[in-house]
Amino acid sequence: MMRRVFAFLAALFLAATAPAVEAQTSATCHGHFPNPITDVCWDCLFPLSIGAFDLWPSSRPDPKNPASPICLCGLRPGLEFGFWEPVRLIDVTTKPFCFPNLGGISINPGMYLGNGHVSGSAQKGGNTEMTAQYQAHYYVYPLFYLLELLSDFICFEQASFDLAYITEVDPTWQDDELAVMVYPEAVVFDFPLAQLACAGDCIMANVGLPLDELFWCAGCNGSMYPMSGNIGNNTTMDQSMRLAAERMVYKMHRTALAWGTMGSQGVCGKYIMPIMQKQQYRLQMVNPVAATSGRFACQPPGGSTVLQTTSHTYPVVGEDVGYLLWRKRNCCAF
Repeated sequence: MMRRVFAFLAALFLAATAPAVEAQTSATCHGHFPNPITDVCWDCLFPLSIGAFDLWPSSRPDPKNPASPICLCGLRPGLEFGFWEPVRLIDVTTKPFCFPNLGGISINPGMYLGNGHVSGSAQKGGNTEMTAQYQAHYYVYPLFYLLELLSDFICFEQASFDLAYITEVDPTWQDDELAVMVYPEAVVFDFPLAQLACAGDCIMANVGLPLDELFWCAGCNGSMYPMSGNIGNNTTMDQSMRLAAERMVYKMHRTALAWGTMGSQGVCGKYIMPIMQKQQYRLQMVNPVAATSGRFACQPPGGSTVLQTTSHTYPVVGEDVGYLLWRKRNCCAF
């Protein structure tokens, strides 16, 4: 597994040293590879449950677990465990091919996209328009398995570190109209009443769990649609970057690259979840400043960034962001 990681990093290094495209604007990429000891909110693992009983309680909200502690997968009985597992990393940046979670490596593949932006100066109809545009990357990062914690525990995801998706090569991430053509349901939710309902999702994402019934809402951060890196309601960089990360996870479910793992359906294995259930996830910032403690260190999608104790983004070197994605798992262990 480590050989694959080193080979991937070597490929990125070679690409980073390639001659630059003349038209590509240069911008320094910042970041660091998350330290699994100091940059991970280990309290986000809890609560740990067996059936409906909390074996290790937590003040963090938790979706409903199967009532019975006894499970049966095929002919094999076992105990039903519920826990949270760190499984993915997500980059969000305005700089194409900048990888904050890989140590701030920037590569040049020979294609020009132009840098994104975070702006409040664009004028339209006499009003200031707060907009932003980001690229995002999605990594397979099953931390428990990589650290060989309880290596014989079948409930942990067993996979190698991998870069699974980059938006720079996805035209639907760059263009809202293309995104709507591929995901036409976006038209249904592009009206005031549908967006007004997101206020309720915002409240619930902060006091408890987000409302999965309002799947088009990203709570306090905006809308999951259009499923692109263009943010039309940028209020702060923390908020708009988190929205881009939440859209990335939502997009992974719509393209069947992310599956369901929680609830009774997930006890015996993963299942197809084309519409993301927001209660299945928690997002923790690990770049540029890791959020490792406190009630809001790992919020569900839609949680407000205003409730963080300090700002986790800052000018120049703090504008390339990385998140650790925690996923709820209900599993039958034999």
